[in-house]
Amino acid sequence: MNQSFYHFVLTFRGGPKGDSKAVFAEAMFHDHSFPKTNETFEPLSRYIEEKGDLEMPASVFDELWQNYEEMKRLG
Repeated sequence: MNQSFYHFVLTFRGGPKGDSKAVFAEAMFHDHSFPKTNETFEPLSRYIEEKGDLEMPASVFDELWQNYEEMKRLG
C-alpha cells in the first residue's frame, strides 16, 4: 500500500508534548494548503522551506522523510 507522506506523518499526532515529530504532525494537520497526496521529496521539501513555519522545521521534515522512506522500503 502506498501511503502519502501526509498520512504517514499523521501517525505522530497526539504524541508526547514537546515531541518535535508530534508538533510537526499537528501543525501539518492544521495547514490546509499542505500537499496531502504528494509522495515525492522535492515538492514537499520545497513547500516546507518556503513556508518557513517554526512548528514544521526542515530538520524535522528530513527526519520524518527518512522514516517514511524506510517504512516504504519495508512495506
